[in-house]
Amino acid sequence: MVTQPSRRDLLRIGGLTAGGALLAGATGTAALAATGAPAAAPPAAAPPSAWDEVPAILDRIKPPTFPAKDFPITDYGAKSGSSDSTAAFAKAIAACAAAGGGRVTVPSGTWSTGAIELLDNVNLNLASGATIKFSTDTKKYPTVLTRWQGIECFNFSPLVHAEGRTNVAVTGSGTLDGQGDSWKPFGGGGSDWTNLQKQGANKTPVDQRRYGQGHKLRPAMVEFRNCTNILIEDITVVKPPMWAVHPVLSSNITVRNVKLSTRGGGGNNDGVDPECCNDVHIVGCTFDTGDDCIAIKSGRDVDGVRVNVPSQNIVIEDCTFVFSNRGAICVGSECSGGANHVFARNCKVNPANKSGQLWYLLFVKTGNKRGGTLDGIHLQNITANKLTKSALYVTMTYGNSGPGPTMNPTVQNIDADGITVNGAGTYGVEIAGLAASHLKHFHVTNSTFKNIAKGNKISNADDVTLK
Repeated sequence: MVTQPSRRDLLRIGGLTAGGALLAGATGTAALAATGAPAAAPPAAAPPSAWDEVPAILDRIKPPTFPAKDFPITDYGAKSGSSDSTAAFAKAIAACAAAGGGRVTVPSGTWSTGAIELLDNVNLNLASGATIKFSTDTKKYPTVLTRWQGIECFNFSPLVHAEGRTNVAVTGSGTLDGQGDSWKPFGGGGSDWTNLQKQGANKTPVDQRRYGQGHKLRPAMVEFRNCTNILIEDITVVKPPMWAVHPVLSSNITVRNVKLSTRGGGGNNDGVDPECCNDVHIVGCTFDTGDDCIAIKSGRDVDGVRVNVPSQNIVIEDCTFVFSNRGAICVGSECSGGANHVFARNCKVNPANKSGQLWYLLFVKTGNKRGGTLDGIHLQNITANKLTKSALYVTMTYGNSGPGPTMNPTVQNIDADGITVNGAGTYGVEIAGLAASHLKHFHVTNSTFKNIAKGNKISNADDVTLK
């Protein structure tokens, strides 16, 4: 039997008002008490909604276009099969950029390569039936400036990489295969990860944070750093060594109709992780991941505060979340630069209705080592089935260990409207704020939660309303 919340609980979270509006109970069915009061005056005009900002954000996000010139990798020496085509990819990309841009085309077949470095105005286009299979030889990935779980360092090049470029794309119906299983022996980074965290906390100069060959920090799959005008469209991504799609310090980003199947990779295998990015549109994508599906990030702990660039103006829509050992839509945990103006709508979470497919619909995670401000996370018209844990989970107690000072984060202004959840293994709404920094302004409206195991659990939070 599920226990209904007490009157004290209702008053504490703002669910009971003089008008008789009742908190959605353990089953999530909202009720309105009949008061017999006289008819109220006509309602005032609706106040401005955060969603009013979305059209302007989408108007700013314009995918790059490219000259109608093709540069087939076979013209530069690429051979399908097990032959190493690293040099052919580099030659085709250089020729494309020198000619003012266009498409570097990858025909049907399997093409083996090391790291691919994109240049200005280059669209890497994979034909139907084309698979780029990335080498398991770590020497094929030179050392570049990157981030590892939100801390800046020099490490293995991401498998597809660009630095400081304008107009870059990976498109087409083909597949990027990271062969991530080969990176599994690296595990979670071991002593290298411990050392990097200490270097971040101690503000060791980034140039002295040297990893890569001989170390155990796995590379991301696709990472565009400090780039403008990015398009990732239609491709399938399988088995990345680590995070699959990871734009960093970049703007005007479109990730459209991408299929991500990251289980079986090297670990920490998130789907799409924009970090310190502005104007991002993630639309029509399908996520089958072994970790977070979408995770909004902005640097970790002291190092993230040092860089101090938020992720903002992010619109997620029409996505399908099939599987995740964490959350569908996540903010954090590396969010020390802050995040704001994050919107997600018209999405389906576990539409196949299978048990054990996903943990959370929304997972906001930060802690007292992170700092930063998370302000404005908005959900609209999302359905979810048979969640393993809580439907909407916000915790400020995540990552409260490790080196570095205490830096309490600020989390505020989260709202969800038109949410339908049928089944959650723990709570409908779970909020864990900090005594020193309460979560503020969390509102759920026009939503239905059914078959919730334990009702709701809320602590250290102000202005929480569930109607």
